Amino acid sequence: MRFLVYLAIAIALAWFATTVQLGKHTLVGHIRAIWHTEEVRDLKDGVKEKTRPAVERLERGVRAATGSEREAPARGATAEAPQSQ
Repeated sequence: MRFLVYLAIAIALAWFATTVQLGKHTLVGHIRAIWHTEEVRDLKDGVKEKTRPAVERLERGVRAATGSEREAPARGATAEAPQSQ
């Protein structure tokens, strides 16, 4: 019974967020407009920059744990096609 109540609430919230106008946009429209602002792009770029060392360390750990002998290509580098002999 509790599941049905939560499901009904979730459906009502999804309907509200996508159909009810709050000024010029719906709730989803406002969130989308905020997500595409210059400030948020700067924030996302800053987070990527700060977390890059941790991500690289994690990738090295996963490669070491799985025994992968292939070295991952550098970020931004394109993979080269294998050469036939």
